[in-house]
Amino acid sequence: MNVIAYLIPISLILGGLGLAFFVFTVKTSQYDDPEGDAQRILSGEYDDKPKP
Repeated sequence: MNVIAYLIPISLILGGLGLAFFVFTVKTSQYDDPEGDAQRILSGEYDDKPKP
């Protein structure tokens, strides 16, 4: 039963940190252009091999 007294605050702290990092990424506009990211992945511009 004493273990629960340690696990609950630890889980709340980790959940709060995860939420804080998510809010930080939203505020720094890291999710603004998902379509552009998808197009860059599919383009051959960043391939290591030269195209014939």
